[in-house]
Amino acid sequence: MVETALLATAYLLAGVLFILSLRGLSNQETARQGNVYGIIGMLIAIAAVVIGAKHLDYVSVVGAVLIAVVIGGTMAARVAMTAMPEMVALLHSFVGAAAVLVGVAYFVNEGDAIYGNTILLTEIYIDVFIGSITFTGSVVAFLKLKGSISFLKWKWWISGKPLLLPGRHALNIAMCLACVVMYGMTVAGTGTADGGGLMMLLITAVISGVLGIHLVVAIGGADMPVVVSMLNSYSGWTAAAAGFMLSNDLLIITGALVGSSGAILSYIMCVAMARSIWNVIFGGFGAAPPKGAKKPQADTSGLSVIETDFSEVAGWLTNSKHVVITPGYGMAVARAAGAVYEVTQLLRKKGIKVEFAIHPVAGRLPGHMNVLLAEANVPYDIVLEMDEINDDLPKVDTVLVIGANDIVNPGAETDTDSPIYGMPVIQVWNAGQVVMLKRSRAVGYAGVDNPLFYKENTAMFFGDAKDSMDAVYAELKKAAAA
Repeated sequence: MVETALLATAYLLAGVLFILSLRGLSNQETARQGNVYGIIGMLIAIAAVVIGAKHLDYVSVVGAVLIAVVIGGTMAARVAMTAMPEMVALLHSFVGAAAVLVGVAYFVNEGDAIYGNTILLTEIYIDVFIGSITFTGSVVAFLKLKGSISFLKWKWWISGKPLLLPGRHALNIAMCLACVVMYGMTVAGTGTADGGGLMMLLITAVISGVLGIHLVVAIGGADMPVVVSMLNSYSGWTAAAAGFMLSNDLLIITGALVGSSGAILSYIMCVAMARSIWNVIFGGFGAAPPKGAKKPQADTSGLSVIETDFSEVAGWLTNSKHVVITPGYGMAVARAAGAVYEVTQLLRKKGIKVEFAIHPVAGRLPGHMNVLLAEANVPYDIVLEMDEINDDLPKVDTVLVIGANDIVNPGAETDTDSPIYGMPVIQVWNAGQVVMLKRSRAVGYAGVDNPLFYKENTAMFFGDAKDSMDAVYAELKKAAAA
């Protein structure tokens, strides 16, 4: 009785810490504290499960935990901030794979006694079904975000374009129905003798795995941030299903927290990108851009751009009263956040108002740019969301777009043929002067040209973003000392 009470108390404490962790992660200033709560909660959860288990080989468990800690710590230490989106997708695949393995192992461990227990069979099938979708879908998302993979001397490139097979929705429905049939046959006891039930469960795992692949390959690269968020939600629901299967209250609580928070974030991101949540769940359902907008943009292939250099950019910044910086994935790749911070500090000391405009999906992951700027010590109070800054942009003197592309593309508002049509963007073109720091005129992750390059008030500053910002900083400092 005492052991049961202590276990329940540990579960309750861990659950509360997980809730506090999610609350802390919702704000930049409390995110670090939220991470600490989550770590402590997970340590308590693991300890409670291990101590409360009966007939457990503690040596094997401790060994597995230590190996996992080494692998996880090594991956976290080596991963670059630019690779964080695909890292998150890969971690989701681990959750899905674990759920499938636990579900199958539990089915085998129960033996023939499991037949006739409809509730338990339902929990196992849900666990395996969602887990397999999460596993394969997350692997595909990882590959799309990665762009290429290398093995020995071979290198494969993975396209971010959606793969829309004919009759794809009918195919998805057929696979779902096939899984339901396998479940129904197992519950009814049809063909379950001599391992037939296990075979049906394994077939369900394979079919749902193919379904996960098909759902994600049908979604374009521009929508991958939402896909990663939704897969996060799936990983939570499969964990909750495993909790019901194993009668583990803490796993149910944790899974429900992750599943619901991931679903809410996915919905918020879909609203921010003018996408239907069904696009994500059903893999490109209604993926064609909506019609009825303004006239599409003209072909930009023959247009020229205005180029600039660090000296001219420094002059524009010095003569500005209000500067807005819009960072993107390119800033992360160039590791330019520190240089951007130095320029920001210098401008603020001169009495120039500096703010940052952050798009919800900048950097291919929610909060990616916020984390980069926080690491560079950029004050939280000058980092604004897209909706907070767009109305003020007509009053802004200079906008620096550093390594961003799709999130500042005016074609999202005017070009009905664009794959990002309808996605709210940061309307930097309304400012007095726009400076785009890019390595080249290459298209963004969505694979479409950006009409912003060719506007009269846009100047292209080509080169590595860090080198460019370092040069601007040196010029500003030189001018200040003169």
